[in-house]
Amino acid sequence: MEINSQIVQKNIEKAKNGDQVAYTFLLDFFWNEVYGFMLKRTQNETDTEDIVIETFSKAFDRISTYNPEYAFNTWLIAIAKNVHIDMLRKKRSSLFVEINDEDDRKAYNIPDDALSAEDELIKEQNLSRLLHCIKQMKPQYQEVIQLRYFQEMSYQEIAAQLNEPLNNIKVKLLRAKKLLSEIIKGKQDC
Repeated sequence: MEINSQIVQKNIEKAKNGDQVAYTFLLDFFWNEVYGFMLKRTQNETDTEDIVIETFSKAFDRISTYNPEYAFNTWLIAIAKNVHIDMLRKKRSSLFVEINDEDDRKAYNIPDDALSAEDELIKEQNLSRLLHCIKQMKPQYQEVIQLRYFQEMSYQEIAAQLNEPLNNIKVKLLRAKKLLSEIIKGKQDC
């Protein structure tokens, strides 16, 4: 057990310095523990997967704040609990909407939501701009974005098609989304 603890600590230090292999090691090492813990709480595999992915994303974004006096898995579980609480709050706030008489009257005057020719053009331009941003990424990240969001494949299907472990696909997709976000934020025209 002591050997695992030393390996984990070394990988945490490497991850703090941006080592991608260390991130993958930590994700693989702790994934099942965090996933199992959250699955017991949510009783929903889809929600659990979303929570765990967001947990690791937040943990890796803030890994420099990790205090080694505490167990890394305890830190991850605390993050997962907070992500779960945030998710529940969002669901609750979207479920309970108070409707008054004015809102009720407005509901009868719902406009046609079909896109106008101008809206269609804007949508096409935005998609074109997004595709241009995606093309600036490394091919491995372009591929997972394409498979997940344009072909709507599940993580398992992507892993099977690329012949890679499921956790690697999750990490690649997480990195790809972050990189795409940075590209979009950094350049108005991509």
